[in-house]
Amino acid sequence: MFVPEDTQTQHFIVHTCRCGSVEPRILQVGLGLVPETEVKIMDDKRRRARVQGGWAGPVKSRAASRATPEASLARNNVTVGTGQAWMRREQLLLEKPYIFKESTKMERKAPETRVIDKQGLYEISTSPTGASRINLIPGFIDSKEADWMFEQLLQEIPWGQRTHIRQDLSFEEPRLTSWYGELPYTYSRLTMNPNPHWHPLLTSLKKHIEEVTSHTFNSLLCNLYRNEKDSVDWHSDDELSLGRNPVIASLSFGATRVFEMRKKPTPEESGDYTYVERIRIPLDHGTLLMMEGATQEDWQHRVPKEYHAREARINLTFRTIYTGHEGF
Repeated sequence: MFVPEDTQTQHFIVHTCRCGSVEPRILQVGLGLVPETEVKIMDDKRRRARVQGGWAGPVKSRAASRATPEASLARNNVTVGTGQAWMRREQLLLEKPYIFKESTKMERKAPETRVIDKQGLYEISTSPTGASRINLIPGFIDSKEADWMFEQLLQEIPWGQRTHIRQDLSFEEPRLTSWYGELPYTYSRLTMNPNPHWHPLLTSLKKHIEEVTSHTFNSLLCNLYRNEKDSVDWHSDDELSLGRNPVIASLSFGATRVFEMRKKPTPEESGDYTYVERIRIPLDHGTLLMMEGATQEDWQHRVPKEYHAREARINLTFRTIYTGHEGF
């Protein structure tokens, strides 16, 4: 490019960034001496240097960023088409009437637990096996008499703790027991040996119960629940040696514990106890509970552990043991 002699030329040192290096470059900027394209290149490089360094891409020109009319029209058509389709679906949903249909499937709920704490004879169920009855007699033994009886039984009964073995695992019963009767008694695959030497107080209590209830008994299983941690799990007194529809007389001394009952499920329930009937009976000091009829056939009972502290409780369960098939 030709430069007149009288033209003053200005020299600038411009630093441009390219790939992390800085290169000095001398440009002559005068009266139209530098081409316009060179000036644009310099402006572009300055912009790139200001934005994060040399990695920034070249600035797009306004012409390149403008979309063609055909492309804009196509995008508008797509938007309009999608909007119209959405409006049609919305309109159909608004026009469609909402009809509430109540579920025909009945929600099954477990029955509420029944509490029995008043004296009386209760028929708790009937079935093909017969009627199940319980007779609750609070205060069967006077409170003062029950106090000294409890202390005497606690001290003079030969209490012992039995060990169970199941699937090669052994565990001790969470209570103490003692057996009286001329015949052995087997439950939970353990046998209690005959013990004909009845304690005089136990003999007296047996006769008193027989006179009031008109039932006779020849055996007695004594249970000592030492505290709230002692218990007996769900079971039925339905051993063959007890005969059909056995009568059990349960006499309680000491701390009050809750006696729970649950009805055995039908064959259709496949052993599921979720929806069966349940009963809770608080057994106080000196209370007699009679279980009669099909109670052992159709119901289970237990004395569960408790969360609050409990003193000792003695439970005497009088029953009749048969030899062979006498009770059937």
